[in-house]
Amino acid sequence: MTTTAPAADSRALALAHYAARGVLEQVLARHGVTFQQQVALRAAVTADAPQTPDDLVAQVRNSLKSDTAGIRATIDELLAARLLVADGPHLCATDAGHELLAVVGAETAPYTARIWSGIPAEDLAAAGRVLALVTERANAELVTLTG
Repeated sequence: MTTTAPAADSRALALAHYAARGVLEQVLARHGVTFQQQVALRAAVTADAPQTPDDLVAQVRNSLKSDTAGIRATIDELLAARLLVADGPHLCATDAGHELLAVVGAETAPYTARIWSGIPAEDLAAAGRVLALVTERANAELVTLTG
């Protein structure tokens, strides 16, 4: 018996996102870290140049579309946990911050491998193109909504 896959739409995208995010959040919870904390810490670690707090807030806001006050609170939590440290006007991940991301990456790798296993490369390429277009259009709509 063959089944027809549903057409991609906002609901399908949301269900996939929250299912995958749920896996990550289970791993993060083992380490006492929230999803937003992980996103902010990863942004600091992967930035091409040292980030000021405002730079980091803007980067996380661009990724998560969350409120500035909440992101600043998250950065404060990372500083208090010594996963980030102030270095003059910049914020840098500490060794503990780098280690946390490495451990979380290693723990999520088997789940990620099983989730993505066996999906043909051409399907991944098509999905990537569609998701990039949806992201671009949604970001443009968000700009119009928020002025």
